[in-house]
Amino acid sequence: MTQQRKIVGVGSPIVDLLIQIPESFLDIVGGAKGGMELVDSDTIDRLVTKTGLAPDKAPGGSAANTIFALAHMGMPTAFIGKLGMDDDGGYYQEMFRVIGGNVERFRYSAEVPTARCLSLITPDSERTMRTDLGAAVHMTPSEIEPADFAEFDHAHIEGYLLFNAELAERALYCAKNAGCTVSLDLGSFEVVRAAQSVLPGLLEKYVDAVFANEDEAAAYCGHQDPESALQELGTLCDIAAVKLGAKGAWLKRGEETLHCGAIPVTQVVDTTGAGDCWAAGFLYGHLNGWPLHKCGEIAAILGGEVVQEIGASPNRAAWSRIREQITTIQ
Repeated sequence: MTQQRKIVGVGSPIVDLLIQIPESFLDIVGGAKGGMELVDSDTIDRLVTKTGLAPDKAPGGSAANTIFALAHMGMPTAFIGKLGMDDDGGYYQEMFRVIGGNVERFRYSAEVPTARCLSLITPDSERTMRTDLGAAVHMTPSEIEPADFAEFDHAHIEGYLLFNAELAERALYCAKNAGCTVSLDLGSFEVVRAAQSVLPGLLEKYVDAVFANEDEAAAYCGHQDPESALQELGTLCDIAAVKLGAKGAWLKRGEETLHCGAIPVTQVVDTTGAGDCWAAGFLYGHLNGWPLHKCGEIAAILGGEVVQEIGASPNRAAWSRIREQITTIQ
């Protein structure tokens, strides 16, 4: 029997607060619809109060969503990120532990609370996020070592880490130094714009697989043609993917390029975590040696399942369906 590949994620462990809002509420929030902006904890509390609604709570964070999904699919996983020594931190760690995740690589802060992200979901299923990075942003480059990656085959790193370019490069360097292959999800168009000067060099030097959505690809390449953006990203990384939501995704691995369709769904409820779960599906296929079209197929299945409910992870029934489909695809 082939030994399972082990994957470790690096990023910000965040407790998600999920609230469905009317479109008009975005006038109060300000900023670009569908984007993510960093705020303080008081701003999150104030916005929650203004909605007049009680948020749903779930573990989140871009790379963490991907790693949680891979754990649900039975892959050996761990996560490197900093939590507060508070109730939210305990909740987060326990949610990862119960699905089989290795919690030994979490770092902790006694002074700063666990990060939170308010995800405001409009009727068109788009989510606009306001994030307090809390303890997560206090992780320093000196806290990451190649030894953190030594037991793993692959490292998945979130683009949001690029808001601290020194930390992002340290994580990328340590992962490669330990012998891991590396994937990077660009995270948001704001991240791409903020990291424009360093991103091409980091991709070329460290990254084996890069994932972008349409907006992120456009921000990186400066044009709206996703297939052309795929080719440009593919000159820097062996694997590139440009996710197009309901229009599927363009995929490139080496010399092979193809378009993979999305899975039709009856109703899109919430796109939170859709791209992260898509990446989990792709990585599951890739790390298990599947052909590119099958990687895209399982990625589309995960992306299609998660958008049909509130939150960044499919529910228990959906995970049962996903695991059955994995067996069929194999």
